[in-house]
Amino acid sequence: LDIIGVRNLVVVQNKIELVPREKVLENYNQIKEFLAGTFAEDVPIIPVSAIHRANTDRLIQAIEEHIPTPRRDLTKPPRMYVARSFDVNRPGTRPEKLMGGVLGGVLLQGKLKLGDGIELRPGIKVSREGKTTWQHLNSKTVSLHAMDSSLKEALPGGLVGVGTLLDPSMTKGDSLVGSVLGAPGTLPEVLDKLELEVHLMKRVVGLQKELDVKPLVTGEPLMMNIGTSATVGTITSARKDKATVKLKIPVCAELGARVALSRRVGGRWRLIGYAIIT
Repeated sequence: LDIIGVRNLVVVQNKIELVPREKVLENYNQIKEFLAGTFAEDVPIIPVSAIHRANTDRLIQAIEEHIPTPRRDLTKPPRMYVARSFDVNRPGTRPEKLMGGVLGGVLLQGKLKLGDGIELRPGIKVSREGKTTWQHLNSKTVSLHAMDSSLKEALPGGLVGVGTLLDPSMTKGDSLVGSVLGAPGTLPEVLDKLELEVHLMKRVVGLQKELDVKPLVTGEPLMMNIGTSATVGTITSARKDKATVKLKIPVCAELGARVALSRRVGGRWRLIGYAIIT
């Protein structure tokens, strides 16, 4: 959270009905100890039993007081990171009853209405004559759903399912996760090489023992997370706080976007810092 710039935070201690009061207090103190010394040291910790609706009013109050609702400019073109993609058709569905692919995510800006034209970048991988390229996809919004409700338009905040006219074979099994959805012609360029301003942490995250983060090295592989996209890249140039990375899978991202950086440590990818695309 610190890396991606989140400062407004509320901690929810859920399922308190499952343990005795003493354990709830013990866990509460463990959370306080875990947050000590971080930017979140003084954020509210709200014990909640969602199933019994206990303290949910206090949670809502804390969210309103500590996480201000951002001002939304609904005149901006819509943009959404694709976090899920589905084929909602059951096996054996007749061709005339097939439904187009569905995309799930959170709208970041603007608003999305039924009938709107949409574009997806980088889209799908296409192999021709031994060469691999990525093809943008264009479609139309035919349905919008939030939870169990159908919508005429979707606004930023909250998960939304976007029904499209895309061939469901393109969306099945989360195959479009990492793409960016937006109005045609408004999305950032697709990049297969990143110029980065690098910010490394002092220690590797997720290890039982402390391990210092060493500087980046030319030729080293990195895992990078940008929005909902995860891609591996190879460092082609590393100098102080600057690096150039060649990507295995391209990303749709704009200048100034933050990138989480992970290095292979002990056979697993471990977070070592973040970078800003320049």
